[in-house]
Amino acid sequence: MTIVQVGSSLVEIAKQTRASASKLAILSTEAKNQAIAAIAQALESSKEEILQANVADCQAAAAAGIAKPLYKRLQLDEHKLRDAIAGVRDVGKLADPIGKVQIHRELDTGLILKRITCPLGVLGIIFEARPEAAIQIVSLAIKSGNGVILKCGKEAVSSCEAIVKAIKQGLSQTAVSPDTVQLLTTREETLELLKLDKYVDLIIPRGSNSFVRFVQENTRIPVLGHADGICHAYIDKAADINKAVEITVDAKVQYAAACNAIETLLIHQSIAGEFLPKVATALAASHVELRGDKRTLEILPEIVAATEIDWETEYSDLILSIKIVDFLEDAIAHINQYGSRHTDAILTEDIATAEAFFGLVNSAGVFHNCSTRFADGFRYGFGAEVGISTQQMPPRGPVGLEGLVTYKYQMTGDGHIVASYTGANAKAFIHRDM
Repeated sequence: MTIVQVGSSLVEIAKQTRASASKLAILSTEAKNQAIAAIAQALESSKEEILQANVADCQAAAAAGIAKPLYKRLQLDEHKLRDAIAGVRDVGKLADPIGKVQIHRELDTGLILKRITCPLGVLGIIFEARPEAAIQIVSLAIKSGNGVILKCGKEAVSSCEAIVKAIKQGLSQTAVSPDTVQLLTTREETLELLKLDKYVDLIIPRGSNSFVRFVQENTRIPVLGHADGICHAYIDKAADINKAVEITVDAKVQYAAACNAIETLLIHQSIAGEFLPKVATALAASHVELRGDKRTLEILPEIVAATEIDWETEYSDLILSIKIVDFLEDAIAHINQYGSRHTDAILTEDIATAEAFFGLVNSAGVFHNCSTRFADGFRYGFGAEVGISTQQMPPRGPVGLEGLVTYKYQMTGDGHIVASYTGANAKAFIHRDM
């Protein structure tokens, strides 16, 4: 099946999406929620078709020699699909982010200013191998009143076509036009999409470091995304050993291909002799390859020596680099030098040390005594996420509905003119919040 009609230029597709998004922007909360419910139902009804399409994608990718981390992201089993559909329904339960009055101020008698939230317009979402991302993104886009143009990776074309087909079928029974959601599948369309600054308001890339960098360097459209997921766990001298072992294993093993899995383990020197053998045994049980600095090798001589490249590598695999540090400050310095400002954790029973870590580590997520794998929009209660942002400016971290809205200023007067407020006899503003 072809989602974008043959012969239709991408400019025409983008125009259709913008026109549909303009109508979506003024729909009631009830109408949007009905559309989201219809999408969830349609996805459930098309479950077998979607899963079969994913099997075909996975078989083709395996035959082409796809990298193991990318293959894991590509796989969409019954459980992943079930969770994604649950996420759609969760988005339907969230408060509508559109039409919220942020400022309501009387500038002068009869001259009223409001700042009100509104949709961004049209989102261009470019993602590689994770097909369930399409489900999350569409539900958030519709709830926030935005049109969306999806561009999936070549590995996931059949899966995404089946997903978008179901979504469009669901929308066809609602007040939201199926044209609000579009799917692109070729590299050439990616390059063209990046040029559509007249029709697309935000680009969100989800993929490898090099891929995100490419997008950032080849468009004038604002880009929201993260280039790396180099996450750390620091085991402090006041850590609970058993708790730290369990959290470390979860943060590395639970889903190693995720961008919120740890890639480097930092350990305070005073606890390394006791902690390292225990965590190494636990990680070995899950087939994790360990790479350590010189001091780590003195305790674990059987592991591979780490190099400078290891500290700046996102493995997305069952590989973990380990470094022993003398002080908390050394761990923080390492994280701020080599980390990607994604998510970093400290494991300690010392509250003051945890608070220092929170204040000095400059990442979108800083965690205390829990796995970095919690850094996820669904787990945060956002329903889903369109991606992770590691930029300094908001939105930051997992981006849900709040990252897909902007605002406009509305002013109502009754013949008011600026001349009345200037000159020798200028009137004074009231500036009274209502």
